[in-house]
Amino acid sequence: MTGSVDLRVGIDVGGTNTDAVVLDVSDRVLAKAKTPTTSDTQEGVSAVLDSVVRAPNVSLDRITHVMLGTTHATNAVLERHGLYRVAVVRVAGPASHSIPPLFDWPADLRSTVLAGKVIVDGGSELSGQELAEFGRGELARFLGDLGEEVDAVAITGVFSPVAPDHELAAEEVVGEVLGDIPVSLSHGIGALGLLERENACVLNAALLGVANRIVNGLTQALVAQGIEAQVFIAQNDGTLMGLDYVLRNPVLTIGSGPANSMRGAAFLTGVTDALVVDVGGTSTDVGVMSRGYPRESSAPVDIGGVRTNFRMPDLVSVALGGGTIVRRGGDGLAVGPTSVGYRIGEEAIVFGGSTSTLTDAAVWAGRAAIGDPSRLVGKDDELEEALVVADQRLADVIDAVKTSKADVPLVAVGGGSILVPDAIPGVSVVQRPENYDVANAIGAAIASVSGQVDRVYKLGENSREEALRQASEAARMEAVAAGADPGTTEIVELEEVPMAYLTEPVVRIRAKAAGNLGIQ
Repeated sequence: MTGSVDLRVGIDVGGTNTDAVVLDVSDRVLAKAKTPTTSDTQEGVSAVLDSVVRAPNVSLDRITHVMLGTTHATNAVLERHGLYRVAVVRVAGPASHSIPPLFDWPADLRSTVLAGKVIVDGGSELSGQELAEFGRGELARFLGDLGEEVDAVAITGVFSPVAPDHELAAEEVVGEVLGDIPVSLSHGIGALGLLERENACVLNAALLGVANRIVNGLTQALVAQGIEAQVFIAQNDGTLMGLDYVLRNPVLTIGSGPANSMRGAAFLTGVTDALVVDVGGTSTDVGVMSRGYPRESSAPVDIGGVRTNFRMPDLVSVALGGGTIVRRGGDGLAVGPTSVGYRIGEEAIVFGGSTSTLTDAAVWAGRAAIGDPSRLVGKDDELEEALVVADQRLADVIDAVKTSKADVPLVAVGGGSILVPDAIPGVSVVQRPENYDVANAIGAAIASVSGQVDRVYKLGENSREEALRQASEAARMEAVAAGADPGTTEIVELEEVPMAYLTEPVVRIRAKAAGNLGIQ
């Protein structure tokens, strides 16, 4: 396809609803739709696409790009469903035998994913010097004994972000023994910490089948609608990646939903530094937007009970949403954590149902004008108490996310953001932008394409300037591989951290590049 971007479709698949928007070349919202999320990617995406493309000012032949953000990978890990069986290879002997791979995983997830594990000799020192000779024969024997119950292989080497040679050698052995099988290499996924990087690498390998289903479902949905467009998937730093890239790195889609919401919040308000509260039907995510992008977590992130260290937005979540159930029992009033989810239109009292929800509480308090408020007669005490509880929980989460005592602006987005009060301790102003309910889909539609590297360089072999140049070039190459236009790609973040207490000067460099969508 040649030419400039005309119409872009942004889609976000959440746990409750699937949202879609159509933006023109001037970033104006031409159409938007919201449908209940389905377990089948193609069905849900087809339904929401069918809604937005029927708008009178939308023409199928003008759609050049489609961007999708999805919770499928996150849900697969949380639900222990649809994951690949993974052979776990650690290149770290003769050290590291005291802590076996996946030792701290939840037992049910470990039994679902693990097809076999081995620790073979190899790896490097932090300086890049070889730790031990690579155990090629030992690895070949392990792989030969695996049998047929393995879908993918995850390979992690000691300090492989510094020297990935042994990971690459292990990948060659996998190809020789097992043939054409998906392989994940840790040096392109996580940072330095061995165990957290190994966890991220294994999760990535386990999600490769999920990635195939996402890509195939989206592709088939577009074909069914007669849409010919370039397709991108949202990743967890608020940027996009091409289909080939997501098929190799599906773990990077985890956390993409809240990241999209933050990017959408920045776009809709023009505010680049603020708190963002994204309220859905089941949960609320609170994060910090810095320079228009989600602030990344500086600490290891827990995903489904697994501690990882790849890039993730710094979020705090709480089980509060528009569908959160309010019920009174023997222990007093309970607010959540259960939710009616996408059934809110049938279950909530204001919509004719019989279940008290936080949406009912918001309508009772005058925060929203939806449904039939007359149905709430006799519920005053219960709904008032529920709002007090919900407001306090939200205030606590906001306080946990803030990094200073000063009041800061807050942007409320998401279909359930009617719950957010106008006054919150520590917040200077609450902004509620137009199209707040589809901010996540808008964030996907306006996103750029990025690439990031986190590597360690030995300055005995390179000057500091040369190390920075190499890291920057590697980040640019990652962005182009993810689908960025090479002519517009530039470095947007560059951080160097000297490593202390080593015999030779070593520096850790994090570089991030971003560019406009590439046109094929």
